This record gives sequence, C-alpha cells and structure tokens, in this order.
Amino acid sequence: MNKRRKAIITFLMLSLLMALTVPAGVLQAEEGTKHNYKPANGYVPDRETAIAIAVAVWNPIYGKENIEKKKPFKATLKEGIWYVTGSLPFGRVGGVPEAEISKDDGRILRISHGK
Repeated sequence: MNKRRKAIITFLMLSLLMALTVPAGVLQAEEGTKHNYKPANGYVPDRETAIAIAVAVWNPIYGKENIEKKKPFKATLKEGIWYVTGSLPFGRVGGVPEAEISKDDGRILRISHGK
C-alpha cells in the first residue's frame, strides 16, 4: 500500500472511531434536547432523602424552630409515595407536620400540619 492510501484509511478509521465514541448527551444537545438523568430507583430512593426534602419544605412554611421540635421524623413508602411525618413527645397533645412526596420524580404531593 502506498503512503497516501494508508493515510486515507487511517483517517477514515479514526473518523469512524470518533463518531462511535461521541457521548449521546453531546448529540442530544446539538439536536436541541437536554440531557436528563433519571435514576432507576427514582429521585427519592430512600427515607433519608424523603425526610430531607420534607424538612426543606416545612421549614419556611412552619418555621425551623417549630419543625426541630417535631423530631424524630418518620418516612414510610407506600405505592410509590413517601409519607413523612414528625413526632410529638410521649403524652404531648398537638399536631405534627406531614408530607407526601413522589418517589419517582420528587414532586411534593401534599403538605400539612395537624392540630
């Protein structure tokens, strides 16, 4: 093979290799769509994450000091929805903060505070 033919074949092979290794996100960005990673286990995979989201939403609504008094927080997953609640000391009467959060996409479905 002559040098020119080798150079052309090498160039074509490198071009093909580069085309096959371009990340999908780069191609999507060029097409105008944005990359979006969605975890297989949802955006709210565990109770710690559900509680953190609930507290972040409760604090500006009910006041951080009030929410701190409602520890420990409990989170239960039922049919793809995290149910997060606060607690009251034993024998104390009153309400606790409540939140319902979608495990799949992290949407806040309901916020409340019992009386």
